[in-house]
Amino acid sequence: MLYIVPTPIGNLGDMTFRAVAVLKEVDIILAEDTRTSGVLLKHYEINKPLQSYHQHNEHQITERLVDQLVGGTKMALLTDAGTPGISDPAFFIIRACIKKDVKVECLPGATALIPALVNSGLPTDSFCFEGFLPLKKGRHTLLTSLAEEKRTIVLYESPMRLLKTLQQLMEYFGEDRQCSVSRELSKKFEENARGTLKEVFEHFNAKGVKGEIVIVIAGKDYKS
Repeated sequence: MLYIVPTPIGNLGDMTFRAVAVLKEVDIILAEDTRTSGVLLKHYEINKPLQSYHQHNEHQITERLVDQLVGGTKMALLTDAGTPGISDPAFFIIRACIKKDVKVECLPGATALIPALVNSGLPTDSFCFEGFLPLKKGRHTLLTSLAEEKRTIVLYESPMRLLKTLQQLMEYFGEDRQCSVSRELSKKFEENARGTLKEVFEHFNAKGVKGEIVIVIAGKDYKS
């Protein structure tokens, strides 16, 4: 059995009772960063063997891990924050488990995109999630396509690249396209800045940017 276990995106109180119970039950916990996950496990008094599993080693160790799962080992997969598989490692090992008839169970839990989308005040009935934009190859093509997208668009971004991305979004989407930028979700200094792309850019350009970022952008034909 492989359990996919979401972890809090900031506030440790968002861990579910079931997630804690599963982590106390499994034999091994796979963690994107064992130091980050170690803080969470210590907080909930969970003492289980930790093993690194991330995008840089998944191709090398997945087959061995799946063989252990086939042999009866119970494992849980964590990422640093949120639900594994959402812009984080998980797909590769889940696909390998399915091919070997290993049962996979994904627990419901935290992810940054849903609270940011709901907080935005933009339509939630239909949206597209693109995760992180390509840094170079394919970025122009994707932004050109998204400029015509009629659904609400959700993106992840790092604080270091936020201003540059907002500038590019203004170039492709127009300065007056409505958007919302959420940062530090679930933490003490959570912020949801709403307005046009130009207004939100000016807001963060004046104050600086910290924390993980979710950008929500209105679809092409949205009328406020």
